[in-house]
Parts: sequence; structure tokens; C-alpha cells
Amino acid sequence: MEQQLTKKKFILSSIFIMSLVLVIKYFDNLILVARNLWGVAYPLILGTVIAYILNIVLKKVEKLYFPKSQKSWVKKSRRIVSIFISIFLILAIIVLIVTLIVPELVNAFMVIGKEIPIVFNRIKIFLADHSREIPTIEKWINSINVDWPDMSKKIIDYTTSGVGGILNSTFSFVGVLTNGIVNFVIALIFAIYILSTKETLASQLNRMIQVCLKEKATVRLRKIIKTADDTFASFIVGQCTEAVVLGVLCTLGMLLCGFPYAPMIGAFVGATALIPVVGAYLGAFVGAFMILTVNPTKALLFILFIIVLQQLEGNLIYPKVVGSSIGLPGIWVLAAVTVGGGIGGIFGMLLGVPAAATIYKLIGESVREKEERTGKSKKGKNSPEKEKG
Repeated sequence: MEQQLTKKKFILSSIFIMSLVLVIKYFDNLILVARNLWGVAYPLILGTVIAYILNIVLKKVEKLYFPKSQKSWVKKSRRIVSIFISIFLILAIIVLIVTLIVPELVNAFMVIGKEIPIVFNRIKIFLADHSREIPTIEKWINSINVDWPDMSKKIIDYTTSGVGGILNSTFSFVGVLTNGIVNFVIALIFAIYILSTKETLASQLNRMIQVCLKEKATVRLRKIIKTADDTFASFIVGQCTEAVVLGVLCTLGMLLCGFPYAPMIGAFVGATALIPVVGAYLGAFVGAFMILTVNPTKALLFILFIIVLQQLEGNLIYPKVVGSSIGLPGIWVLAAVTVGGGIGGIFGMLLGVPAAATIYKLIGESVREKEERTGKSKKGKNSPEKEKG
């Protein structure tokens, strides 16, 4: 028996080493194959993501679509009508966000670009006035001259040259645009098919898992899928709701306090609030700089206002809106945002937190289960019956 186990381990180790050598040797070819596979599977992956997001809305819509009716036409039409209502609602929200927020953000950056030279000159004059006792530093400060019109022209030329390069290659531009539209249409159709037959697909997947895996592994996999589903769904709904609430509160608070650029900064704070941890500070920094160009005192008051709002958001709004389903300590949220941002940019930041929360929950549950088993085994060993025996 021991010889068979040793032989099996040797075979498995040999296969692993050979596979590792082949991966290292043909790494470039494997990367090329992976890219081709990603290009082929991308519409389906995108469709699955769209279906998951739509399903969050779909479950709510189905409960409102004649819930007590027993008519056959209502039962047959409930799923497909709810799907299209969900698509319409999400598209309407996207259009509303683009219509309300994007112009405000464009105006905000235009204001920042316009006021940067003014603020720069004010700082330069302030430093020069307070460095007269040190002639060398005063001379160096006075020698700093920035040709803002020339810099703006270079930025515009760089931007237009990049856009012009894209537009000049009309065939390439049209090809990329067409490919993107086709991929999105395929993904949307695939998402509709998934949602319309989600119970059947779930049953088939469940049967396949039962056939391919042992009972213990099946239970474990179901637990992982359920934990991930609950965490991601709660995070998506909660983060979007929190962003809206925070943006509205910021705008109303700024209007009541008489801060300038209230709609712009409120929209920007709400948009950046979608990014956990980092987003709030980014919105506060941009807002403070915009107010600084008008009134430095109000900029300081705005920072105090944001600190109070963040405390309110962190201690009251976030726990109530997102709930305890995320259950990830602050230090791990920051780590997830940092690592996720490094891997996948903004989308990595957004997905990093629920992914980390899922792993954190699963590890915590595994540790608790092991502690319970260990505690029971120790209790069994030290039971009175065994001591008497």
C-alpha cells in the first residue's frame, strides 16, 4: 500500500514538474493563446457580468409585477417583461448620471484649469514676500516663470494630435467602434438568455457539480458561491446607494453653508464615492482646491465640513446602507483597494473590496469551524465518563 502511494506521488510530482517546464518554455505562446481565447470569450464573459447586475434589479421587479395574479399570461410574461423593465431602468439611470454628473465634472475641471495659474501666482507672491531676508531664495522664486498659454497650447496639441491620429485611420476607428458595438449586443443577448433560463442553468450547473465533485467538495463550493453572491450583490447595491446619498448630502450641505460650486463638487464627491476609501479623499481634495481659488477661508471650512460628513457617512450611512454583509475591516479595505487598483485600475478598486470580503468571510468561517471541532474534541477527551473509566 505504501509503495503504491509513493509511486502515485512520484507520478504526480513528475507531471507537475514537466507541466511547469513546458509552461516556462512556451510561455509567450501560451500568453498569445490566452489572449485569443479572451478575445473570443469576452462577449460571453461581459454578458455574464451584465446578467449578474441585471439580476439584482430583476429580482425586485418580478416581485412588483402582478405578484398575486394567477393568470397564465401574467406568469408567462413575468420574466421577459421584468428583464426588459430592468434593462430600461439601468439604462435610464446611466443616462441620468451622464446627463447630470458628466457636465458638472467637465465644468469642474475647466474651473480648476482656469484657476491654477491664478493660485500659482498668489503662492509665488506670498513666498517671495516672506523670503526677502534670504535673497537667494527670493531670487529663485522670482525667476520661476511658467508660460501658461504655451503649456495649454501644448496640451491641446497633444490631445488633438492623438485624436487626429485615431480619426486619420478611419478604417481602424470604425473597426474598433463596430467591434465594440457587436460585442456589447452579443453580450446583452447572452445576458437575456441567461436571465430567461436562470433556474434551468442553475439546476444543470448543480447537477454537473454533483457528478464531477465529491459531496464534501460540492457543499464547500456551494458555500463559496453563495458567500460571493451575497457579498457582491450587497456591495454593488450599497455602494451605488451610498454614492447617491453622499452626493446629495454634500450638495445640500454646501448650499446651506454658502460654499461655491456646490452642484459641481457634490456631483464629483458622489461620483468618486463609488471608489471605496480613496474616492472620498479624492473628491474632498478637488473640492477644496476649487473653493480655494475663490476663498481660502471657505476652503478650510469645506475641509471641516467634509470631515464631519465622512464621519456621518462612515458611522451611520455606510453601516445602514451597505450593512454588515461586507464585514471587512478598514485595513483590509485599504489593502484591497490598493492591490485591486494596481491590477485593474478603477474596476480593480471596485471589485477588489467584495472579492477580499468574500475571502475574508470564508477564511473566518473555516477558522471558526476548526476551532469548534477542536473544542469539541478536547471536551470529548476530558469528559467525566472517560476520566472515570
